[in-house]
Amino acid sequence: MAGALAMAGGGALYAQLEGAERGVPPIDSSSTLEVTGIEVDANGKTSEEARLAGWRQAQRLGWAALWAKSNGRPASQAPALTDAVLNTIVAGIVVEQEQIGPNRYIAQLGVLFDRSRAGQMLGGAQGPTRRSAPMLVIPVLQTGSGAYSFEFQNEWQKAWARFRTGGSAIDYLRPTGLGVDPLLLNAAQTHRPGRAWWRMILDSYGAADVIVPEVHLKRLYPGGPAIGTFTVRFGPDNVVLDRFTLRAENSGAIPRLLDEGVRRIDQSYTRALMAGMLTPDPSLIVEEPDIAADLAEQIEAAGEAFSTPTTTAPVPTGVATSFNIQVDTPTAAAVSQAELSVSRINGVTSALTTSLALGGTSVMRVTFVGDSASLQAALQAQGWQVQGSGTTLRISRPGGQ
Repeated sequence: MAGALAMAGGGALYAQLEGAERGVPPIDSSSTLEVTGIEVDANGKTSEEARLAGWRQAQRLGWAALWAKSNGRPASQAPALTDAVLNTIVAGIVVEQEQIGPNRYIAQLGVLFDRSRAGQMLGGAQGPTRRSAPMLVIPVLQTGSGAYSFEFQNEWQKAWARFRTGGSAIDYLRPTGLGVDPLLLNAAQTHRPGRAWWRMILDSYGAADVIVPEVHLKRLYPGGPAIGTFTVRFGPDNVVLDRFTLRAENSGAIPRLLDEGVRRIDQSYTRALMAGMLTPDPSLIVEEPDIAADLAEQIEAAGEAFSTPTTTAPVPTGVATSFNIQVDTPTAAAVSQAELSVSRINGVTSALTTSLALGGTSVMRVTFVGDSASLQAALQAQGWQVQGSGTTLRISRPGGQ
């Protein structure tokens, strides 16, 4: 049995994008099913023996709760499994809160079940059968100093990264906070109803709509009790689906308060989905315009004129990586030319201008299958001069063309 303890210039732009201590990678929970909030009270000859007995008790209670949830029947009707069998389907124990004495163990635990193994014993039901469209998550934290999201690392962002989404009916897309995330997904963006910019953002992250889980955290005094008011928002228009309040007895309990807030918010979004209230906004769908045949031929001819001859190169293989490429864009045509040139590189799956500055320096977000050296070589083959390293590059034409 495994144990897991849950817990404006080029230089200026680079500093904004590569700020330290900003990213929080979310937990990958696609292979597990989780049951949380299991209360155990066990005894033993030693503290370790009592703890092991408590964990075994949590496995049995967790299995009954998971079976009941999957089959819509009382937990008392769950088939009894031996500890040996439970050990083979349990992927880990999450310690939410525990007290250990010489001969006694009192705790609140979570149990992670292996999805493939446990799923075979759940009567064919492996959690919710209905799933939402992909939803981009922008968690907003309000404190006395203001509101922020991915501008810098914070406890609310960490709580959403810790949340295990494997058993949820909501398809959450959780950004890490790295790259251009702080520039695109900040607290101010959640209050902009304009659809054009939202379409660009959602298309960049592969989402159909956006959800904004918000918490207003108020500390009564330093180190003392804290009150969190949670607001469940959906869509660019900030439609409020639910609101509730939780309290922590001291600052040390704030992470648990936020974890419970995430769990309750997930339940609110799930209820909204089942009630048909989480349907993606049709105005966020990018519709392809109907183009006359002769106009389409002119556009294609213009694209060929702008393209630069390239050498034949094999398509790179490897992991897709996002790059931030700065390019001078004196005119709108320069933006189109740069996007077209970069998108034609073998291995580039997307090239999208995320920060437009006509007459200045724009930023493209480029997804490339390969490493930085391969992308730089491909750009140079296109006739670009390349500066920079890693995932932040700057390109220009010789002689400023």
